[in-house]
Amino acid sequence: MKIRNLGLVAGGLAIVVVVALILTFGNRMRDRLAGPSVPTNPPEQPAPANEVKTLKLGESARKNLGLIAKAIKPQSYWRTIQVPGVVTDRPGFSDRGITSPAVGAVAQVHAFPGDTVRPGDRLFTLRLFSEYLQNTQAELFKATRESQLIADQKSRIDTAVRSGAVSEMKLIELDNQAKRQATAIQGFRQDLLTRGLTREQMDGVADGRFVSTLEVVAPLPNQTLPGKTVPASTLQNTASLPDPFKYEVQELRVELGQQVQAGQLLSMLSNHKQLFIEGHAFKREASLLSNVAEKNWPIDAEFVEDDGETWPMTSQKLLIRHLANAIDPESRTLSFFVPLENQSRGYEKDGQFFSVWRFRPGQRVRLHIPIEELQDVLVLPSAAIVREGPEAYVFQQNGDLFNRIAVHVLHQDRLHVVFANDGGITPGLYLAQNSAAALNRVLKAQMASGVRADIHVHADGTTHAAH
Repeated sequence: MKIRNLGLVAGGLAIVVVVALILTFGNRMRDRLAGPSVPTNPPEQPAPANEVKTLKLGESARKNLGLIAKAIKPQSYWRTIQVPGVVTDRPGFSDRGITSPAVGAVAQVHAFPGDTVRPGDRLFTLRLFSEYLQNTQAELFKATRESQLIADQKSRIDTAVRSGAVSEMKLIELDNQAKRQATAIQGFRQDLLTRGLTREQMDGVADGRFVSTLEVVAPLPNQTLPGKTVPASTLQNTASLPDPFKYEVQELRVELGQQVQAGQLLSMLSNHKQLFIEGHAFKREASLLSNVAEKNWPIDAEFVEDDGETWPMTSQKLLIRHLANAIDPESRTLSFFVPLENQSRGYEKDGQFFSVWRFRPGQRVRLHIPIEELQDVLVLPSAAIVREGPEAYVFQQNGDLFNRIAVHVLHQDRLHVVFANDGGITPGLYLAQNSAAALNRVLKAQMASGVRADIHVHADGTTHAAH
């Protein structure tokens, strides 16, 4: 009987367990089919705090940053592309080679590298070995003497010809001989002039004083200089040359006592008053450059390592003169050339004058080529803007307070940033011209401190926004 009762109890417990499992499984299946439950009253999220856009900066802090604020106003701006360039000598104007006029030996050197010389100053003294030059002097002397003999003979028979004692044909023959001698004398003198002899020396040769040494002097500049024409009288008066004109001895090619041949290079003189800026652009930019050259649009040049503060302001207009019609096979760039007028100053030392030029061949240049004119825009230096992702900001100064203002940037390069005059900024407001990144960091720091710069407390305990 007891065993039967135990069996009934065990069976009842098993039925209870099975029913509980069925109910539990059914609830889980119902929850899965119904999806996640949504609370009827979700908790309210706190409203986001207003973003702080104003920072406070004292006078000493502004001085430490070197902060500059200026009123903004609409203007036009040329969008440009930047092209590298280099200052180069201008062929035919910058350098001048000095050659030997005849065969000889270098007896004396008067000007050395770094020295400054004027046209007409002595450079070398040559001891002549030229047989041709000696023969030309001898021929000039003989022709001069023969001309004098003919003149004397004409004067003696002139009276006899008028009286009829001597035929007039004799006088005509002497006149023809005198003309031939005058032509020969003129040719000899011109030959000696091209060899470097002066008119005084040629007069001495005609009198029998032959030249055994020759002075090689600094030549006159080109008769036509860029932008000005030197009159013919100037070629005989070196004191009236422009600026005043000077050469610098750049290089010596001979040594003292060295024998030289006619036409051999003795030295190189330079005058860097007229130079070129040689720009290097890619072939795809050739059409832009030709358009700029055709329309005479001025370009801006930024000279690397140029101490412009110690030199006077220059007002020269930089224009593209011409474009090269060949592409460099190594760099695959197209060259274009911009005339550059140099500035100079000098000093004296040990009785010698030395020139210092502002722009030097080999100096690197950044050329800003105009492409498009933007009208009615606002322009600031590039340091006046700070970016955070797609946003761009500038800072408006109001006493010690600086308000951060979002702007729409149209164009930005290494020097300037251009943004639209769309009403976001009122013309006439004072905007920071630099240190925008530093101002933005100060704003972030003041936001992190929890103290708003645009809130101040009155004596009665009330708080107000800055005004």
